[in-house]
Amino acid sequence: MLDLVVLGGRVQGLRHDRGLTLQQLADAASVSVSMLSSVERGQKAPTVVVLARIADGLGVPLADLVAQGRRVVVRRAADQDTVDEPGGWRRTILTPVVPGVNFEWIRTTLPPGCDAGEFPAYAPGSHEFVAVESGSLRLTLGGQAVHLDAGDSAYFAADVVHGYANPGSTPCSYHVAALVMRPRGAGGHQVTGRDRRP
Repeated sequence: MLDLVVLGGRVQGLRHDRGLTLQQLADAASVSVSMLSSVERGQKAPTVVVLARIADGLGVPLADLVAQGRRVVVRRAADQDTVDEPGGWRRTILTPVVPGVNFEWIRTTLPPGCDAGEFPAYAPGSHEFVAVESGSLRLTLGGQAVHLDAGDSAYFAADVVHGYANPGSTPCSYHVAALVMRPRGAGGHQVTGRDRRP
């Protein structure tokens, strides 16, 4: 038996992760906004055709959308998103997408002397953990600089402006584990590493 509330939460989580409004997903899926809203609230059992359209609109297989009770979600190395950013730095998103889970684990490499820039304060309740694998990292939090070397790690509440830079003469590789909360009333868009976090 398909749990409509679980299904609705999965659809809504995937939509939020993609930064889509109800109208945008409805347009992409060729379903009405009222139908989509009812599905997300667990109030209506969609037909297989409607579910297939929603899955297409979200860019996921139908089987993944309706799967119940999955305990393990694997993201193979070949499927991980690696993005080469301006300035020569590279980030790889290690975690699979899990609807409704606002956690990401990202590996980043900054070339010597690279400053990845500043990133906005996230919603209250957001957290980041940083672990430096090699090289040195200058972590800036609300104007305060913290220097980390290989093997060092740090935690910070991510509701402040923060920046990452490599002041050294060798590449710096580090990991960021982030729990980013969605701001209330901001259209449900979650700022994630898929957007740009280093």
